[in-house]
Amino acid sequence: MKNKTESPKYTITVWQLLGTFLVLMTTWLLWSGLYKPLLISLGVFSCSLSLWLAQRTGFFRHALPIRSLLRLPALWWWLLIEVIKSSIEVARIILSPSLPIQPELVEFTTTEKTNSGKVILGNSITLSPGTVTIDVDEDRLLVHCLTSNTANELRSREVERRIEKLEIE
Repeated sequence: MKNKTESPKYTITVWQLLGTFLVLMTTWLLWSGLYKPLLISLGVFSCSLSLWLAQRTGFFRHALPIRSLLRLPALWWWLLIEVIKSSIEVARIILSPSLPIQPELVEFTTTEKTNSGKVILGNSITLSPGTVTIDVDEDRLLVHCLTSNTANELRSREVERRIEKLEIE
């Protein structure tokens, strides 16, 4: 008889591990900028240890599939533009003598299917100045918006539509 609290089995292929190791090692090398044998061997050790710990803690069970990762740059560019627009809007509000804020709480039910999608949605909302994801409970998000205009943009669900493109079943 199977224990109900036992987590479902998941597997990660050697190619996925190797690909993740190469990304980690490349990042480590670029950030380090030092290419001495001792430091490179320490980088190999730290990347290997990170992979081993990630495997042991079940990290890969919650990771996005590779096909989703290929769609991330489009989301990042869109999000960067939104952050810039929000930053300008918040700066305009702060510098205005009348301080025209209209704080509003927006609660909505998300259609994101995975925990990763919900986390990316909440973090993307919080990343934009003028909005903060206060609570995520199951499929419900509670977001504080600085202005009613920001709340209306959030209700349009554009950010949610873009993040749904990452979720591939």
